[in-house]
Amino acid sequence: MHYEAPQTIKRMLFTTWALLDSLAPDLRGQMHIPAMDDPRRLDWDFIPKPDRTGVALNKLDHHQRILAHALIKSGLSMRGYSQVLSVMATENLLREMEVIERGFGVIAGEFRDPENYWITIFGRPGFEDTWGWRIIGHHLSLSFTIVAQRYLTITPFAMGAMPIPAGVLNPLGQSEEMAFEILDGLSTDLREEAVIHDVAPADFVTRQVPYVGAEEWSDPVDLGIVGYEITDADREAVRFVKAAPSGVSGADLDGAQLEAVRNLLLRFVETGPEEISAQYREQVLAEDPKLLHFAWAGGTRPDTAHYYRVSTSGLLVEADNAVAAGQHVHTVWRDLHNDLGQDLLLDHYRQHGANGEHLQRRLVSHRATEDAALNTEAWYVPQVYKRP
Repeated sequence: MHYEAPQTIKRMLFTTWALLDSLAPDLRGQMHIPAMDDPRRLDWDFIPKPDRTGVALNKLDHHQRILAHALIKSGLSMRGYSQVLSVMATENLLREMEVIERGFGVIAGEFRDPENYWITIFGRPGFEDTWGWRIIGHHLSLSFTIVAQRYLTITPFAMGAMPIPAGVLNPLGQSEEMAFEILDGLSTDLREEAVIHDVAPADFVTRQVPYVGAEEWSDPVDLGIVGYEITDADREAVRFVKAAPSGVSGADLDGAQLEAVRNLLLRFVETGPEEISAQYREQVLAEDPKLLHFAWAGGTRPDTAHYYRVSTSGLLVEADNAVAAGQHVHTVWRDLHNDLGQDLLLDHYRQHGANGEHLQRRLVSHRATEDAALNTEAWYVPQVYKRP
């Protein structure tokens, strides 16, 4: 993967400038965090929280909301954008359900708000700069990292939904149907390989860690939700080992089955902008099938607690629908090397420091005095960023 997306980044940059310039100083100060190494950039958990960074959409005026949505769309395909809008809109149904089920009354309107999604800008959004931005709230967490105005990463990319479906809103329904079709189409032997455990984890096995480690175990519960808990033995059975993923291998699938699993993976990947998703698609289709794995845990019917994941050498999709017996789904797709720009940022900082040398280059003489050494070294070294 090379992660090059100059057109997408250009749109993100100019839209970010327009949005920041439209804000009064107090809101601008809340939305923009100048440090890329601020630890809050790594917290992409999409549960309801009282300490979000950034500025919520409901704090913006009409014009600013249009700019905010233009920024959100810049990081998505049209289908991905429609899914994101559906996730947000579902908060209206949750609010009405909770007035009845939890007795929230009027406060449900504050807790479930389709505009309670927060935008934060990290770093210095400028030409040739390294920066990032995020939109986050209940059941939605999208993180974008731009390196040197040339490279873009768009993961972790997390969406959830409840109820399922929510009237005509069903942002993750198609991927659920595709996963069950794959499972139901497997022979008895292949199904035994694919189903790694009869109990689904409470949430993502990789949890909300900034970068997926060599081995990850799920939490025993889903934070804030009582009534569904798994044992340590369950956690071990569904663990994710990066070097040796469990589940059925793509090498054991026939042509139609392999295509179906790849299409399920790409269903998630292609929520991102075309410049990036096309590169991922090329990588997925070219990779050796033995590196592709499809794993399932829990029940094998839609109305049961269930979980599945698809992994390759570089990508991971997790979908957990355990709490509320198949009526509350969390999904995430991750780049195992470049969540939050990990490898690209390490390369960049190693070569150029946290701020890059390009701005300093414009302000420093090649030869300050007659007896000084001449330095005409260029700042940009393309091969530093290349990935196999």
